[in-house]
Amino acid sequence: MELSALTNIAIQAAKAAGKIIQQHMNDDAKAMKKEVGSSQASQVVTAVDMACEKEILSYLLPTCREYELGLLTEELEDDGSRFKASHFWCIDPMDGTLPFINKQPGFSVSIALITKDGSPQIGVVFDPVTDTLYHAVKGEGAFKNGEPWSITHSNDYLTYVTDKELKNTPRASEIKALLAEQAERLNLNVVKELSGAGSVMNAIRVLENGPACMLKLPKKEKGGGSIWDFAATACIFHELGLPATNFARGRLVLNRKDDTFMNREGVFYGNLKS
Repeated sequence: MELSALTNIAIQAAKAAGKIIQQHMNDDAKAMKKEVGSSQASQVVTAVDMACEKEILSYLLPTCREYELGLLTEELEDDGSRFKASHFWCIDPMDGTLPFINKQPGFSVSIALITKDGSPQIGVVFDPVTDTLYHAVKGEGAFKNGEPWSITHSNDYLTYVTDKELKNTPRASEIKALLAEQAERLNLNVVKELSGAGSVMNAIRVLENGPACMLKLPKKEKGGGSIWDFAATACIFHELGLPATNFARGRLVLNRKDDTFMNREGVFYGNLKS
């Protein structure tokens, strides 16, 4: 598998989709409803999402034919090719549709290459708001705007990164207790909340606001993000030597056979090293 060539194509695709988003960031976007998931975030889509997906596929579909890759993308029906091919593209053409509609930062383009067994090989994230590209390739490290990226902590408090404010989150008391444990372990007295972005930019915020973490508790209801919400950033975290795991700190399987949702095992992303 020619990871270098595929990475370059994924970067081109992410930037091309990002340009489409940038052209419409100040528009009044009209939301359409999808019949998936239990949260508002999982049920909304705009014409911009669809245009981004079409643009990304114009870059990636030729590689699917050339390299016999599968495909999983948010706005198309899962065709099961991810279970047959040795690798598959996992695409979120615009993660964070709600922030985009509300004209708030927190939306991004996310593209990943995943093995059949659910391991990330390439992760590409483009933030249209700041015009910043993040990417990683297995065994080659993580990069920000093409330069090797190393993480440093500048805060003397723990940052909890989340889509919903904690006061509006189910089982908030459990989460507060977990955050207090982490803060005590790090000899920190304060926990601050950073909310409102989609899952992809939330993961990036964890990296840029350390010490920080984001988590999703296991639950029975569909939701908790889908494979495409975590695939690219999991690769970036792995290459930075940081955990992107299920809630129990086990392996985050990015090719679930039962569903694309991650609710059953939950998620934990940490940037807690000094």
